[in-house]
Amino acid sequence: MEKLRIVFMGTPEFAVGILDTIIKSNYEVVGVITAADKPAGRGQMLKYSAVKQYALEHNLKLLQPTNLKDETFLSELQSLNANLQVVVAFRMLPEAVWRMPKLGTFNLHASLLPNYRGAAPINWAIINGETKTGVTTFFIDDKIDTGAMILSKEIEISAEENAGALHDRLMVLGSTAVIETLALLEKGDVKTIIQKDNSEIRTAYKLNRENCKVDWTKSATEIHNLIRGLSPYPCAWCIIKNNGEEWSVKLFEAKIIFENHTLKIGQIITSKQDIKVAVKDGFIQIVSLQLPGKKKMLTKELLNGITFSEKAQAE
Repeated sequence: MEKLRIVFMGTPEFAVGILDTIIKSNYEVVGVITAADKPAGRGQMLKYSAVKQYALEHNLKLLQPTNLKDETFLSELQSLNANLQVVVAFRMLPEAVWRMPKLGTFNLHASLLPNYRGAAPINWAIINGETKTGVTTFFIDDKIDTGAMILSKEIEISAEENAGALHDRLMVLGSTAVIETLALLEKGDVKTIIQKDNSEIRTAYKLNRENCKVDWTKSATEIHNLIRGLSPYPCAWCIIKNNGEEWSVKLFEAKIIFENHTLKIGQIITSKQDIKVAVKDGFIQIVSLQLPGKKKMLTKELLNGITFSEKAQAE
């Protein structure tokens, strides 16, 4: 039984949940590595990562390197005398870093590898209409999310679940997976599985403005999956044209109405409480949205102040 001395690497809220579980499970965390502070917002004030905030609150040794190959950083990392590194939602590590500890460096990834390697696995699982996903721990190698797998845990995705809700459930599941992985490493009882590539593997591409835009020519199910797969962040969006104005609108929640119709794709139909967009196999009913410069609101709140013309269109 080898006592673990852990360096934890991570940046967002998802990583905080894992780090907190490690601490509360009485493992020794000798250092935390997170992203450098970045200017954010209109005032460009320096913003801490969620992991840095946690580390400061719990008096953990903190390093924020801008260059992971920098000799000063590597020397500081070495001086922590860790025998294991745990990585959750951080960045690609150079070999000098991931090879450093005796027991290696393992990563928690929010998918059932080898599927959804990449930057946005939670979002893409929903966007692609998956009914299950999970988490995987694996030893890091010189590529992205390709290393030998330690263990996986599976979870169902409900038909209406959005990325935010799934994120929170996977954080809990991931915490369990990490603690089980730590126990295996303590006992020297790790048996890995090599990932096998094939043409069916799906990728979790980085999200950008282009792949977050709604294509109203797609099926109602595909559009609904995109909206919930990007909610609450970064959000699906579209252009709405109404009464000579054009708005870039974020879509947070929608429902599907399967119905035959002869309306033009993208045509907007409104009532006192509803906004529906015509698609090829029915309608997308918009439940909540956000106009430029406004707060997120329910559709019925928007309709209290805006009237849509019969020629209103979503593009």
